[in-house]
Formats: sequence, structure tokens, C-alpha cells
Amino acid sequence: MPVDAATALLAWYDVHARTLPWRSPPGLPAPDPYRVWLSEIMLQQTSVAAVRGYFERFTSTWPTIADLAAADEAAVMTAWAGLGYYARARNLIACARAVVAAGGFPEDEAGLRALPGIGDYTAAAVAAIAFGKRAVVVDANVERVVARLFAMAEPLPGARSRIRALADTITPDDRAGDFAQAMMDLGATICTFRSPACAICPVREHCAAVRTGAPDAFPVKLPKKPRPTRYGTAFWAVRGGAVLLQRRAGSGLLGGMRALPSGPWREEDPGLEGAPFAANWRPIGQIVHVFTHFVLELRVVAAIAPDVPLDGEWWPLVDLAQAGLPTLFAKAASLAQTEENMGERHDERTSAGA
Repeated sequence: MPVDAATALLAWYDVHARTLPWRSPPGLPAPDPYRVWLSEIMLQQTSVAAVRGYFERFTSTWPTIADLAAADEAAVMTAWAGLGYYARARNLIACARAVVAAGGFPEDEAGLRALPGIGDYTAAAVAAIAFGKRAVVVDANVERVVARLFAMAEPLPGARSRIRALADTITPDDRAGDFAQAMMDLGATICTFRSPACAICPVREHCAAVRTGAPDAFPVKLPKKPRPTRYGTAFWAVRGGAVLLQRRAGSGLLGGMRALPSGPWREEDPGLEGAPFAANWRPIGQIVHVFTHFVLELRVVAAIAPDVPLDGEWWPLVDLAQAGLPTLFAKAASLAQTEENMGERHDERTSAGA
């Protein structure tokens, strides 16, 4: 893409930049690196719409990186609940503490990559947007824009190194942060995955994919392999108006999160393995949840807990929404509560009929 096209893109961005809580408008000083970094971590494989509320709550609760570094880890994990990819939250705390210990964020990509949870993309984004360094910033939106600008026939994911090299050729030395955000905005609002709005694209005349007549054929992607299915069981154990919750192990999927007791997730049904106590567990239903690499079919069973000490904490049912359950277990809890409410209404009707 020639220099004049980069200029046209920046001119378009000056008028059409999205208003986002972690950004500074074009022409104003760069935002606090803490806000840039936090937003980029949250936005990994997550939409802007999903992130906006979480970002505002996080920055209200922990306005500075020093506040986040000093936060209780369980409180951060609870605040993250529902955003997914929970390793990000664990790395968030570790990174905040490392930055505070070092006296601030490093300004270069190499220094940023050395921090917990920061890879090539996030390092480039923070360096460009927060510190104005020339850096090649390639997220999914930019990837799509570049693949179309050059009508790349090589399919993803193999084409990613070539896309980055081409993105390097079009990244200007000046306004690196604005250029990166302009490319992101172009991909998010005009050069969309389906039905790109090429007629109003500021770089249309430079786009090779437009000249093919089928811009949405790019980037070329290989067919996805089907995800394998795993099976598990979640245990809804109640007594005295409270439900038993347990903190999951610190590593692995949903690590460190508060959740319903759950057995192992396996390629074959593990049955009631992992039950918090022996009981005549009553089947309630099933939740299907899609993770990145597999589909989980989680059976939900229920029982009244015995009045003995059990591993975990008893959470009042009326306040369960404040427990910070990850989406999988929030869905399981909702299923259990719905089933119980229906059972209570049935009992009431039966008693009235008697």
C-alpha cells in the first residue's frame, strides 16, 4: 500500500475513529500505558462489546496498575468471571506486579515481551499506541485487511508470517499508534469478515482483493478440524439456602475460579467421579459449552448435602450472581435453579389441588 494510501487511512481515522474507553482521540496525547495494556489483554479473542463493561469496572475498582498489583487475586478472578480465557486474568496480576516492581512499563517491544502474559501482538500494540514506537501491530482485523489489500492466495494459518511481513511494509514511521488503531477500526467497521463495505473504504483504490471482484474470499482459510467432545459432571449441592462452591486449582482451564464442584473432563463419561460426597444424585440436565479446542458436555446433578464439613464454601443462593462463576458454571447453576423453581411450583400446585 503506497504512502498516500496510508495517509488516506489516517485521514479517515481522524474523522471516524471509534470512541472507546481505553483510547485517546486522534491528535491528543497517548493514553496511560496501563489502560492500553489492560484493554489489549481483555480484547484477546474477545469482542469490543464484551470487553467495554469489564474494562470500565476494572479501571473503576483498580484505577492504576499499582492498585491492580496490590489487589486480592481472588477478587480479580471474580471480577474477570464471564470474560473467558482465565489464564489472562492470572497473568494480569503477575504482570501488574512485575511492572510495579520495575517502576513502570518498558517502552520497547523486547522489554514488553519479557512481561508475563505479553506476546508479540500485545507488545507491539502497547509500544505503538502507548509509547508511539513504530511497531507492526497485527490482530485479526488487521490480518484480514492486509490479506485483502494484497489478495493473498496463501491460506491461513500458514500465511500469518507473510501477512506480518506485508504489514511491516505499509506501517509508517509517524503516528504508529494511530495507524495501528486505524487498521483495526477499518477491519472492524468496513473491511468486515462478511460483506465488506468496499464502496466507502478509504483505501479501496489500493486494494487488490477489490479488483478480483470477490474481496470477501480473502483471507483464504483451510477448513477447520472438528472439535473433539469431552464429558463431565457438575454437582449442585445445597443445604440451608446455600450451594457448595469450590475454588478450582490454580492452573489449567478456569484455574483459580470459584465454581460448582466438578469431576474430571474426559473423552468418556466419568459418571459421578469427583462428587463432593456420597448421595443419590438426581439428574437435572446438561450444558454444552464450546472451548477453543474441544466441546464439553457437562451433566448437572443435584443432592441435599449432609450436615458435615465439606471442602469448599457455602454461598447463599440469593446472592449467587455475586459469586463470580465462569460462564460454564453460571449456566449450570442457572439450569439447576430453574429446575428447582419449576419443582417448587409443581409442589405448590399439587398441594393446592389436594
